[in-house]
Amino acid sequence: MTRAAILAVLGRLIGRAGGKGDRQKPRRAGANGAAKRSGTPPGGRRAGAAAARYALLVQEMTTRHSLTVKRWRTSMSGVAWMARSRGRQFRMIEAPYPKSPMSAAIFLHEVGHHAIGLGAVKPRCLEELAAWEWALRAMEEFGIEVTPRVRKRMDASLRYALAKAARRGLRRVPEPLARALRLPAEAARSELGENQTPQVRARPR
Repeated sequence: MTRAAILAVLGRLIGRAGGKGDRQKPRRAGANGAAKRSGTPPGGRRAGAAAARYALLVQEMTTRHSLTVKRWRTSMSGVAWMARSRGRQFRMIEAPYPKSPMSAAIFLHEVGHHAIGLGAVKPRCLEELAAWEWALRAMEEFGIEVTPRVRKRMDASLRYALAKAARRGLRRVPEPLARALRLPAEAARSELGENQTPQVRARPR
């Protein structure tokens, strides 16, 4: 057998040995023709950057204010309280994990209650206002957009807090709350009757 024939046979044998294992499967192209990357989050780099910013927010807030998140809620609601065990106090919250401006606002609102001090602002409806204002400032600090939906949620939450305070005997609307709710100036000076209480159909979630 000639040298050329031997080389040809060896070439065929090598090709068979490599087989399918040596051939890379072509990457599947997306709608725009670009190959999809394994592990890329929905929305690409922008979604990944947003997730990283929210993760940093959670880490920074829980560390800075010595908070314990007892449970991440699936609903858009939250609560802040103090727990006591063996003579020690612990700052506790429940809230949705921040994944959007709305869930971040609710998370930060609960953090805000501890940041300003639970029970430090009286009446309670003013503490709600202070916690919301703190939350909006924190959103701006972390570059999270304060959307119209977030402001609408804040408004509904404050109206609910005011209606609850009126049922518990609040006689006048505190001036800072009247300004935040864009109520008439005389609302803070007059007696708070049942017809003057902002109507709230349900507790904001």
